[in-house]
Amino acid sequence: MNITLKLTLHNTLTGRKEPFEPLDPNCVTMYVCGPTVYNLVHIGNGRPAVVFDVLYRLLSAVYPKVRYARNITDIDDKINNAALEAGESIADFAERFTVAYNEDVQALGNLLPTVEPRATHHIHEIVAMIERLIERGHAYAAEGHVLFNVPSDPAYGMLSHRSLEDMLDGARVEVAPYKRDPKDFVLWKPSTPELPGWDSPWGRGRPGWHIECSAMIRKHLGNTIDIHGGGSDLTFPHHENELAQGRCVDDGETYVRYWLHNGMLTLGDEKMSKSVGNIITLRDLLARHGGEVLRYALLSGNYRSPLAWSDDLLKQAQASLDRMYQALLDVPPGNATTPDQFRHAPVEAFPAPVIEALADDLNTTEALAAMHGIVSDMHRANDPTRARVLRDQLVAGAWLLGLLTETPEAHFKAGTSVDAAHIEERIAARNAARAARDFRQADEIRDELLAQGIELEDTRDGTRWRTRS
Repeated sequence: MNITLKLTLHNTLTGRKEPFEPLDPNCVTMYVCGPTVYNLVHIGNGRPAVVFDVLYRLLSAVYPKVRYARNITDIDDKINNAALEAGESIADFAERFTVAYNEDVQALGNLLPTVEPRATHHIHEIVAMIERLIERGHAYAAEGHVLFNVPSDPAYGMLSHRSLEDMLDGARVEVAPYKRDPKDFVLWKPSTPELPGWDSPWGRGRPGWHIECSAMIRKHLGNTIDIHGGGSDLTFPHHENELAQGRCVDDGETYVRYWLHNGMLTLGDEKMSKSVGNIITLRDLLARHGGEVLRYALLSGNYRSPLAWSDDLLKQAQASLDRMYQALLDVPPGNATTPDQFRHAPVEAFPAPVIEALADDLNTTEALAAMHGIVSDMHRANDPTRARVLRDQLVAGAWLLGLLTETPEAHFKAGTSVDAAHIEERIAARNAARAARDFRQADEIRDELLAQGIELEDTRDGTRWRTRS
């Protein structure tokens, strides 16, 4: 690691920003909670995917290896109910929305995680973990269920910092007669014939939500991991319960060293939520906006704070991206042509203001400001060589943020409903008119294209066109 770069992260467990020191500097481990696949995801689900993708990129620039797992919850009562209502096989239903999720988040420019474990592929590991919790006195079987014995863990509540009353209210737990304590939560539950189920020592059944993530983490990343991420709405009860399981399955072993949580997206004064019904699906937004515009908008605020989603936010994101792409268009490429060239680059290859901002608890707001600072320097550069060096820096910083993945020409032509071949034909006709000194016809063709949303720019290398912002 470059000793001049100090990476700090806000740890939900301690409530403060701390220097990041991985357990093994040669291999950083990170787990992020993915979706429960019972519907198309909304733009709020896109925020953790983008935020932790940027963290993955940053860690990959600093450390030689990063193992990043983002799970799929493909067994859950919400999935079961939705599939049965749709008259569809539960497995096929979950698979359909898993594919849709991956398509949508990849359209946001996210790198693929190292591994994408699915809960249904880890039943053996889940059962083994439950058996060990029972052996150690932290879980018990009752009426076909297995429950975690919350009073057996005196540290329970340390992540969410909640009182007993808050825990009961926040968990919305079922106070069933087979529970020893109202706070106890389900590790395994029985399945009726129409529901998915697997054989276990406690009868045919299926896992509870919380145990799935704990078992997948142990399987793919180890007993102790560096970073666990997810939305702030998962802090309690999901992550609190995960932490209890991970701590109690062994002798108080550290389960997660740094807990990171992103803030929620809001529409008006309310959190975006399927239960409230005020969601905008990522699929719908992608039909109207480029994935890069949505990504820029998601990175425009502090990741831990709520982000107000609006048309104005998207307009600002579009204008900001246009400014960056225009700078790329104005300066010929130097050594760097695409951000992906920097995927395995060392820390020194990236612009210091951008990577230092990200190293400060993933300050994407400051990183984007630094990117625009580079654009301003490009405009002021009188030396073409200096301008190309700055262009390379802009492209390098863009890789860390997952931006500027298109060519400038493709960016400015995106979204036009006019046939590109037709535009080129009209430009050729305009050039012929200019050569014949028929400037009136040339101006008419320019105005005709402008009325269709196409701007022309005459350069030393010929006429370029772009759609209007």
